[in-house]
Amino acid sequence: MTISFEPDRSAIVCVGSALVDMLAGEDDSFLETVGAAKGGMTLVEQTFIDDLVSKTANPPTVVSGGSACNTAVGVGCLGGAARFVGKRGEDELGDVFESDLVAQRVEPYLFRSASPTGRVLSVITPDAQRTMFTYLGASAEMQPGEITRKCFDGAAIVHVEGYLLFNPELMMAVLKAGKASGARISLDLASFNVVEESRELLNDIVADYIDILIANEDEAFAYTGIKDEASSLQELGRNTEIAVLKTGPRGSMILYKGEITRVEALGDGCAVDTTGAGDLWAAGFLFGLVNGYSFTKSGNLGSACGYEVCQLVGAKVEEAGWQRIKQLLPENTENI
Repeated sequence: MTISFEPDRSAIVCVGSALVDMLAGEDDSFLETVGAAKGGMTLVEQTFIDDLVSKTANPPTVVSGGSACNTAVGVGCLGGAARFVGKRGEDELGDVFESDLVAQRVEPYLFRSASPTGRVLSVITPDAQRTMFTYLGASAEMQPGEITRKCFDGAAIVHVEGYLLFNPELMMAVLKAGKASGARISLDLASFNVVEESRELLNDIVADYIDILIANEDEAFAYTGIKDEASSLQELGRNTEIAVLKTGPRGSMILYKGEITRVEALGDGCAVDTTGAGDLWAAGFLFGLVNGYSFTKSGNLGSACGYEVCQLVGAKVEEAGWQRIKQLLPENTENI
């Protein structure tokens, strides 16, 4: 079973926060020195991150990041037409962010701000836990008036990160322009906190705008209040064309027209770092849909992308991983 798109629509356009990921490997004593709780995420000012970076043993690795951006990069690396819509600063990190998108075959559609580019310093301890310090900067300044149908020219799917729910006016501008462009709208619920804090808006937009709704177990429970997975999935799909429930090492379930497709996870469930797993799963799944793959094949491609990103620290898949994933593409699709 597949879904169809208009012939002139092939792009997956992802909308979200333009954040540069700064990855630094340190031991626990570094966190103790700065008084940070391991595994947490703290919103901070740019000067705080600059001070921490000055104290790291080695300069951090710097790559483009943010949930929707990770999905766009995944689509681009698979060979799909990918575009990312966000806002960067007029600074060196903004240049790094944009160049990294281009290098990974993503079309940047970036508005600019006088504020510094948003960034996340991830301190990674030897146990593979991440402690994040986030400065939103320019990424939080995208304005509803900047969003037009032109952002979504040629889009088959507009994929929106759930974090935009914290900016209702911007979210509505994206949904209205995306719908007006003729694209399907995909929403990743992002986190259970997002769902709990944005329930009223979420209920309205799912019914009126969302075609593809993607959630993990915690997000689905926060949205539906239902523990039973099959029943929760049915509720997720009550007002959408396609609903996805991701169940971690147990795989995923996809609902379309009352039929559930179950997709197995890859590997043994062990992960070095799960950061970006959901973002990359979405990349593989949406790429599959746009390219006419069945729900099983699309889900398996999503699982492969999610698995590979979990095998290393960071939200990027290395070239060897992409080569393994691409074994699932056209000439080999009979095997998935």
